[in-house]
Amino acid sequence: MTQLIAGPMATLSHEAFRRLVEKFGGPDEYYTEMINAPTLLQKGPFEKYYLMNGPVPQKIVWQLTSKEAASMAAAVEVLAPLGGIGIDINMGCSAPEIVHSGAGIAWMLKPQEETLSMVRGVKRAMEKAAPAYRLSAKIRLGADNFSEEKFYDFCKGLCDSGVQRIVLHPRTQREKLSRPPRRYYAQRLAALLKPRGVEVIYNGNVKDAASAAAALADCLDCAGLMISRAAVQKPWIFAQLRGDFCGRIDLMQTGLDYIALLQEFQPKEFFKSRMQRFFSYYCDNFTFGHYIKMKMLNAATPQAAEETFRSYFDEQPSDRFKA
Repeated sequence: MTQLIAGPMATLSHEAFRRLVEKFGGPDEYYTEMINAPTLLQKGPFEKYYLMNGPVPQKIVWQLTSKEAASMAAAVEVLAPLGGIGIDINMGCSAPEIVHSGAGIAWMLKPQEETLSMVRGVKRAMEKAAPAYRLSAKIRLGADNFSEEKFYDFCKGLCDSGVQRIVLHPRTQREKLSRPPRRYYAQRLAALLKPRGVEVIYNGNVKDAASAAAALADCLDCAGLMISRAAVQKPWIFAQLRGDFCGRIDLMQTGLDYIALLQEFQPKEFFKSRMQRFFSYYCDNFTFGHYIKMKMLNAATPQAAEETFRSYFDEQPSDRFKA
């Protein structure tokens, strides 16, 4: 059966969001938002919120980021007691500030041996602290002028260094979401790595049953689908794709539940950014999505957000329920 996985998203893949998604059945796995290894080791004031593993610890994959190989390996010892499925190394984030720091996709642009040495260090740390953990890497295709041959060679090197799963978002470093992902590369990579016992997960533009079916048809050898932004707009998407969710969805109550969960599982300093990011996608469900989105982005407190959100349905009651 195809695995369904909730992808890592900065400011979104936290426990409050996971609890909302899990109410509808949830995916097979949840990747956390990227955890900065040096900050984790320095015991920053907010790191405990990145280490929350509810509501289903057995579904958690901890994603690490850092420009430093040593801190990435050392972070494994901190995460190991928290359970979960394993560690994912972020090699795909192309945000300029992350790349310039030497993290994210920068690991695909560095000398290959430097990157593979880092991977081997993380693997050794896992064998010592959490031998049952799975090591994965989330990647893109590389730089805009990437060589197909070098890309596959890089992936083989990851596997030789201990990576057991590769999640591929088949776009290059600077390709935007408006450009269709190149699913051909995910299928070819999956076929190449299958004999090695390494699974490939496809990530990119899966937003409903039709796009999921198209992705699976083009990526027959991939072990699963990773869904990110579409799960924010539709927290019930995993249950729908499995065909085990039916009934009416109360869109107002789901939004209010998220606001309540934020207050329970996130610090007040994070509320506004986490609320804004969620509703920037979730409001696409509504007839006047742009209107309510702008109002929610301007809500400064949980109370203001609740009042603003409720008032929209006073004006547009037909938007409240979705079959």
